[in-house]
Amino acid sequence: MSSDQRNHAVPQLTPLQEELLLELRQNSARAVMFHQLISEKLGLNATDHKCLDFLNSAGPVTAGRLAELTGLTTGAVTNVIDRLEQAGYVVRDKDPNDRRRVVVKPTGRESETIPPLFDSVFQATHNILLGYSEQELRMILDFIKQCNAMTLEEMNKLKQD
Repeated sequence: MSSDQRNHAVPQLTPLQEELLLELRQNSARAVMFHQLISEKLGLNATDHKCLDFLNSAGPVTAGRLAELTGLTTGAVTNVIDRLEQAGYVVRDKDPNDRRRVVVKPTGRESETIPPLFDSVFQATHNILLGYSEQELRMILDFIKQCNAMTLEEMNKLKQD
């Protein structure tokens, strides 16, 4: 980002704030690339893989709810569900509470194939977390939660433009 772009996008930053912003951008980019590699090993694309992650956390949900959780459009989510179903990772089923609605459920295949790919990164992250006090971890957690909320808000703004 050039200094002209930065001056229009954000207020003047301290050197520490600039360094943190740069590291956040690098962390985001590396996370995208890491998940792309994981996705390739699973025969998926990165968006499909991350949507599957949301499904595993949320449990059976409608396509509309998955769109809300991910910040994607309903059209994009329908395509994701089609690809995940074709790959054997999800099934569409009748909603037990409303037979007119369809819910998307993970098949369980992901619980066999995905965790081993994350064992090493989980252990390394755990080791990093051990270096922080509970108070510091609470501050980091608050920061991450605020960043996640802000990102979802910005995604919703982009969808409206």
